[in-house]
Amino acid sequence: MAVVITALLPVFLLIVLGFILKRTLIRPETQWQGLERLTYYVLLPVFLVQTLIKADLSTVPVGGVGGALLLSALAIALLCLALRPLLARAGVDGPAFTSIFQGAIRWQNYVALSVSASLFGNPGLAIASVAMIAIVPVVNVFSVSVLARYAAPEKRSTGSIVLTVAGNPLIWACAIGLALNVTHLPLPKLWHEVADALGRSSLAIGLLVTGAGMHLEGLFRPSLAAGVAVFLKLVLMPAIAVALALQFGLTGAHLAVVTICSAVPTASSSYVLARLMGGDAPLLAQIITLQTILAAVTMPIAIALVS
Repeated sequence: MAVVITALLPVFLLIVLGFILKRTLIRPETQWQGLERLTYYVLLPVFLVQTLIKADLSTVPVGGVGGALLLSALAIALLCLALRPLLARAGVDGPAFTSIFQGAIRWQNYVALSVSASLFGNPGLAIASVAMIAIVPVVNVFSVSVLARYAAPEKRSTGSIVLTVAGNPLIWACAIGLALNVTHLPLPKLWHEVADALGRSSLAIGLLVTGAGMHLEGLFRPSLAAGVAVFLKLVLMPAIAVALALQFGLTGAHLAVVTICSAVPTASSSYVLARLMGGDAPLLAQIITLQTILAAVTMPIAIALVS
């Protein structure tokens, strides 16, 4: 447990620092939005491409790692849809439901990659990158589709949904990095120098942005919807993912990284998607804040239990 907490501490300290900076030194919202776009569209995609290029994927049980996370996300997504009528009777409207859905199935890439690297170094990064290949496209398709169905003022066409998903830079980064890894296409030294420099900054800036996006309003009186999203993401999803990983025969670092990826809070970028597509953005901000704070407790426990 002490080793796990030591590895997690820098991650959560950076999140706390981002929260403090947003309220002291860097107050303008536009500056944080610029950093968020820089990280989402440039820094993290380059980091993923470079990590996948260098990764020795032959040592990663792709089917087990990807399968456990993919099936656990699918199980939570189906459970959310099954709970929709019950939640509606409890007063949860369509936009609020989409926030529960995003809060339950999406995961914070920066935290997952940072913790995996802290605990297992480059092999941990390789495993987490494989996890992203499996999970990022699927959860984005699910999230956009549910928002289009339950939150959008006007129903969006299938073509519009496909275009929204296809424009996700993380999906392209995973595809490009995997293709370069498989084909062993030689890249110039300049690329590696620039990509390594950008990659080193991506996770730190991403964690600062995550902290800046936290909202403490309503934190001590969370709504039913927020409580449901927290339980599904921080408790039920890790339990399902670990059970599946054990069924697939995963052990050691592979099992631990599956646990890390499934136990992280939801993605801060889900807030942006909710704003763009008519979701309940204030509720999602509450969910993200609650999950980020509680994950500082639940993640060490989950990782220690499988270590």
